[in-house]
Amino acid sequence: MYKIIVINYGSQYNELIARRIRELGVYSSLVRNTITSQEIVADKSIKGIILSGGPNSIYDVDSPKIDKTILSLGIPILGICYGMQLVVSELGGCVNKSDKKEYGKTEVSFDKSSNICKNLKLKSICRMSHGDSVSKIPEGFTRIASSKNTEYAAIENIDKNIYLLQFHPEVTQTEEGAKILENFINTTGAKHERTIEDFAKKKIDEIRQIVKSDRVLLGISGGVDSSVTATLLHKAIGNNLSCVFVDHGLLRKDEAKQVMDSFEKKLKIPVHYVNASSLFLTRLEGVSDPEEKRKIIGKTFIEVFYNEGKKLGNFKFLSQGTLYTDKVESGANSTLIKSHHNVGGLPKDLKFTLIEPLDMLFKDEVRRLGTVLRMDEYLINRQPFPGPGLSIRIIGEVTSDKIKIVQEADAILLQEVKDAGLARDIWQYFCVLTNIKSVGVMGDQRSYLYTIAIRAVTSIDGMTADFYKMPYDVLSKVSSRIVNEVPGVNRVVYDITSKPPATIEYE
Repeated sequence: MYKIIVINYGSQYNELIARRIRELGVYSSLVRNTITSQEIVADKSIKGIILSGGPNSIYDVDSPKIDKTILSLGIPILGICYGMQLVVSELGGCVNKSDKKEYGKTEVSFDKSSNICKNLKLKSICRMSHGDSVSKIPEGFTRIASSKNTEYAAIENIDKNIYLLQFHPEVTQTEEGAKILENFINTTGAKHERTIEDFAKKKIDEIRQIVKSDRVLLGISGGVDSSVTATLLHKAIGNNLSCVFVDHGLLRKDEAKQVMDSFEKKLKIPVHYVNASSLFLTRLEGVSDPEEKRKIIGKTFIEVFYNEGKKLGNFKFLSQGTLYTDKVESGANSTLIKSHHNVGGLPKDLKFTLIEPLDMLFKDEVRRLGTVLRMDEYLINRQPFPGPGLSIRIIGEVTSDKIKIVQEADAILLQEVKDAGLARDIWQYFCVLTNIKSVGVMGDQRSYLYTIAIRAVTSIDGMTADFYKMPYDVLSKVSSRIVNEVPGVNRVVYDITSKPPATIEYE
């Protein structure tokens, strides 16, 4: 099988690059930035090399480098952002701090005669994220794209088969990013041969070979990730799978019952249920810091999960519905954004062998996998819900009264969005109980109550997202109902921030 490797320089989007290549039908994987030219030459399946972006400046003393010999192997190379600046620096060009930095959507003009720019529009929107820029290009390179503030938005050296981009083609905010990556794939000669159907078959066979006649313990939440993980495992090993649902009391309204019904009636997979809401709430008492809340929930979940698992017998394997986005945001291959309870939360003396069948997939790939596994559409299309639950949708300390407020407000939002026929148009939508109280007038009397923030975004993979332009009549109805029906709230606001700079969740 041919493949294109992505050399990791620490970008939040490094694995997203590999995922985009896989979407286009070619296998791709992330490799360390200390990989040598000898290692690459020894792997005859490598047909292309991509250098990812990263948080460093190329002129920093401790900035990551590259085995320079790689640049002369003749294997097609695509450098993105830091990857571009690294190649430029190594080959005799210059990189300097920009007088005018570029962050976010930027109009870029392309030279359509370039191999990498074939079938592109003359001008299109690309996502920039840089404070440094190329001021002098190396000998043998030519400019193939520019923007208002960046003379060398893209350059190429056809003889060396090297293409360098200052912008990020892997994110959805770059309008023609997929075409650019497709053009790069075409320069490598790699065959399009990877599908999600192939992934499903290989993963089921792999699980069977690893588990054999042993048993697997899986923690489920009822969300897309754990549901697909459970279905995949159940198809592979049947009754050798045991599922545990730990109800931490931080779920949406009536969600615990819905989860149990989904698994028992729709998936036909038995689940052991435990209500540990009192324990979680006790341990969260007085805690306001979001990272601390996440860590407490993760540690408590593991403790309860282990204790309940012991009641079900002996297990050799532990499985989780971890996605690669979880690992990226938890700093597994990049800078820490926020901790995820199923990444880094396991004890060091783990007595199980860990199975994470989805850990190289993104959310939309998981949904497509669910379709291949013929899962119920309701389960596949459920919007994402965080492992720490409503605790990270309550700013500050978590209390039972606050949980009740956000549950009721969220239920109203979900119902109104569904009734308006908008549910399938929005990636994720929910209510946040802010830590803000404000003055209002209710029943001709002064009130001093909480503010609810509504968050709704569109996205493909969750790595980037734009705020959803909710119709005013829907927002008006939701706001009116929340203020009138949810005690403790007298104001509703709508979040119009994209990711980045914000994250989708508030904490």
